[in-house]
Amino acid sequence: MAVSNESHPKEFILLGFANHPWLELPLFVTLLITYPMALMGNIAIILVSTLDPRLHSPMYFFLTNLSFLDMCYTTSLVPQMLFNLGSSRKTISYVGCVIQLYVFHIMGGTECLLLAIMSIDRYVAICRPLHYTLIMSQRVCVLSVSIMWLTGVIFAFSEATLTLQLPLCGQYKLDHLLCEIPVLIKTACGEKEFNELALSVVCIFILAVPLCLILASYVNIGRAVLRIKSSEGRKKAFGTCSSHLIVVSLFYGPAISMYLQPSSSITRDQPKFMALFYAVITPTLNPFIYTLRNKDVKGALKKLLRSIFSSK
Repeated sequence: MAVSNESHPKEFILLGFANHPWLELPLFVTLLITYPMALMGNIAIILVSTLDPRLHSPMYFFLTNLSFLDMCYTTSLVPQMLFNLGSSRKTISYVGCVIQLYVFHIMGGTECLLLAIMSIDRYVAICRPLHYTLIMSQRVCVLSVSIMWLTGVIFAFSEATLTLQLPLCGQYKLDHLLCEIPVLIKTACGEKEFNELALSVVCIFILAVPLCLILASYVNIGRAVLRIKSSEGRKKAFGTCSSHLIVVSLFYGPAISMYLQPSSSITRDQPKFMALFYAVITPTLNPFIYTLRNKDVKGALKKLLRSIFSSK
């Protein structure tokens, strides 16, 4: 394969499911259906949270950020996947790979932090209701989201840039559906122990620390809910957290299984299915989870749809 200079190739070959070619057509059809659904669902959440005054609260401000993250996340992956699954060319340009690498990890790291912030918001809403508007003020929300984005960008740029410095020694075939840090480290040659150590440290900070904050928040929420005497009150309190809990489970389960388990226990195709899960399942399901389990969002969505059709 021709190279543009000594440091990197013109393009990478993404092997994908080359060992299971029968999977390509059903995956192509699945992506072709779910990708527009993910985009429409997340755009709808952003629109109703922005346009409906009743949803101008910290919870929906964070939800808007989550929907924007999911849109960017899935868009950084799915179009390239569709191109490779639908054609005989299984390549991605070096520039395209670098862009995908940065965007994918910025969105992934930032979403970990956002889910932790959303859990703290729920903790304050249930455990400190009288101080909620004071603690979760607009200034605090904007500041926390700004720090979240900055941290996600720093994490992605530092780790991805470090990974791109590794020599490839003519190995330009990536056994994956996308350009991702672990697969690039695995493909590289030479000394890469430092990169592996740095990835482990960053993953602990980006995955484990936010997860500990989430668990601590929900332990305290659980105690507060159990102290509520009326069953109706407990049900209402749990209802405000259930959507977030489901989203956290969908996000952290695969992430932990992929990044924190020993590399020797990861099968060849597991990272590929995990990538598909994050590219398709979570961005598609998140809007439905928050819509179907939230009366305010359902009401705002119905109002938006009525205004659209009545204007026509």
